[in-house]
Amino acid sequence: MPLTREFQILAAQVRNWGRWGADDQLGTLNFITPEVVATAAACVRHGRTIPLAVPLEQDGVQAGFVPGRDNPTLTMHAVNEPLDPGAGPGSFHTSDDHVTMGLQAGTHWDGLGHASYSGQMYNGFDAATITDKGASRCGIHHLRSVVSRGVLLDVARAKGVDVLDCPYAITAADLDEAASLANLQVRSGDIVLVRTGRMAIYHQSGGLAYCLGPNQDGSNAGMSMSSVAWLHNNDIAAVANDTLAFEVYPSESDALAIHLLHLVDMGLTQGQNWDLEALSVDCATDGVYEF
Repeated sequence: MPLTREFQILAAQVRNWGRWGADDQLGTLNFITPEVVATAAACVRHGRTIPLAVPLEQDGVQAGFVPGRDNPTLTMHAVNEPLDPGAGPGSFHTSDDHVTMGLQAGTHWDGLGHASYSGQMYNGFDAATITDKGASRCGIHHLRSVVSRGVLLDVARAKGVDVLDCPYAITAADLDEAASLANLQVRSGDIVLVRTGRMAIYHQSGGLAYCLGPNQDGSNAGMSMSSVAWLHNNDIAAVANDTLAFEVYPSESDALAIHLLHLVDMGLTQGQNWDLEALSVDCATDGVYEF
């Protein structure tokens, strides 16, 4: 089906093609300047570190819901084995393993080459440049090290609930409300983490309950169409949340329209399956929502 008029208008408003040159493959990560990094360093007040990734496990967040995104499978190919089979028990022994998995099976960023429409990726690159050998344009390898100011916009806490319902579309007004709760002003170059609280379901009931929603239909609380312009207008460098689909599902407009607007039109790096539960508690405890 042709893209809706609503989508086309919004795409034209937020498109960043050519903004950082015809050859750019970083997109909004260009907002992270040396000055932004230096300012971000001042956010460290207590020195606490909080992991934001879910464990890689066989019964993980994908739970077979998305074809081809297998959860990790661990194989031990050496268990306390001697390097030299003829060596004695006092020689060097080793254990070693390997993991087979879909690369979106856990907490991850989407590379800009992850999505395309009308035969084009971010900055107008031809989608045909992605082949069975991978992405020669807009691949995830362009991220490398990403260091900036992070801010938690705890939408669930701002609304006074533990977990947002499914489906729930997080609006620009919701993001403003969460920023007010956090007593902060978002800045150019920020990495914004948006909490729905749904990762608590994963902790309580596992991957299947987390990814399929309460009616086992895949419905998802996530970002709305109105949030797209908010991220664009605030020069956000990257955005992630604690859900499988990232955007509200079923979609408000075209299927996975926000993926297309973020990755293709804006060049906005987007992340899914981030575990924001411990971070949420820490931020609420001392009132510091930047890091």
